[in-house]
Amino acid sequence: MTAAIQKDTVQKALSAHAAIGLVVSALLYIVCVTGTVVVFYQEWQRIEQPDAPEMARIAPETVQAGIARVLATEKGKPRTTHLYVHLPVPDLPRTTVTTDHQAVHLDGAGRIAVREENGWSEFLLALHYTLSVPGPVGITIVGALGVMIVALSLSGVIAHPRIFRDAFRLRARDRNGIGLADWHNRLSVWTLPFILAIALTGAVIGLATVGGYGLAAKFYKGDIEATYAPIFGSEGKPDHRPAPLPDVAATLRHMAVRFPGVRPSYVILHDPGTAGQHVQVIAEHDRRLIYGENYAFDAQGRFHGAAGLADGEVGQQASASIYNLHFGNFGGLPVKIAYVLLGLALSVVTATGVSIWLGKRERRGVHAPRLRSGWDAVTWGVPLALALTLLARLLIGNSAPFVAIFWIASALFVALAMAWPSRRTKRGMQWSLLASLLGSLAAAIV
Repeated sequence: MTAAIQKDTVQKALSAHAAIGLVVSALLYIVCVTGTVVVFYQEWQRIEQPDAPEMARIAPETVQAGIARVLATEKGKPRTTHLYVHLPVPDLPRTTVTTDHQAVHLDGAGRIAVREENGWSEFLLALHYTLSVPGPVGITIVGALGVMIVALSLSGVIAHPRIFRDAFRLRARDRNGIGLADWHNRLSVWTLPFILAIALTGAVIGLATVGGYGLAAKFYKGDIEATYAPIFGSEGKPDHRPAPLPDVAATLRHMAVRFPGVRPSYVILHDPGTAGQHVQVIAEHDRRLIYGENYAFDAQGRFHGAAGLADGEVGQQASASIYNLHFGNFGGLPVKIAYVLLGLALSVVTATGVSIWLGKRERRGVHAPRLRSGWDAVTWGVPLALALTLLARLLIGNSAPFVAIFWIASALFVALAMAWPSRRTKRGMQWSLLASLLGSLAAAIV
């Protein structure tokens, strides 16, 4: 009886594993590949715009002067509601001011040097976050895909009772489907903690939007800002009467004296130039997973308190740690390299899952060459489409239509592969991917 129950459980787990994988495999693969590439998000920005001024630090008075200069260029435009100053950090040593209307880099003297042009990096991040679907729908879909990865991982473990026992048994060269299955299963086991961590944090990031709207509707009369205030701090009441710009220099000096062990990474001006304005400083803490602590100041640079992300409730600290844990933004370059390698493994696991299923069908006499060729086009076409968008950025510029290039190219590759299913089609995409990467490297160097 026990054996029969166990066999039935394993069979159901196998069925669930295959069904989930087939429904979401292509989207999962896109999310995995883009997540691997976006680990170097800050480095990609430096590649896109290598001539932007860089500095290890910038004086508080220089930041103040830069803010005034940027806002002076916006006379006659609607008032900026939020102004962001990205301060130099080791991975991105640049000072960038972003308003509701523009984003510019400052030089070491606080002068406007050049407009920020990181369109490809932003496209890549948005593709990973939302699959290019605007609004809360896209990020919710990606969050649901995170849940799917968790389900696939757990169902895969249940469906293979000996998966941990055979963790180091790899028949890599077997051509009857066993070698591919072994690579799939071994990579899944070796990277299981990483996969679960990435999937769970991705699910939380993606589904937080839906959860926030739900909580706002239920408990805060639809006020989404009030929903997040207990975790990240509140905005304060607006007062739109004109007022001088806040003293950001005093704020940064206060930070250096009162919190010498932290590294400010962002300054945020809420409703600048109004009586209700206030300043928020986000500062990184060494040896912590949190993205930073939020420090609140008034317009005169007086400290009003911290949100508690560094030393508040456990839930607050966990919420502030999800982003860095998901993207590997801790521990410097070694951690980023590890995340890329683990992300590649997860991409391989995702791609081989469908290939294994197709192989099983073929061994049962169910041949679907167009379906097989179509999946090969997904496996090689998605990286190729990404490489083409990067090449377009380097050759055409920041205004290249990255979203259109990626999705049209991906769909075209699949359509062509299914129309002419052959090994030549697959090899053509592989060689094209190599050529695109080499072309991007040459364009970046030149």
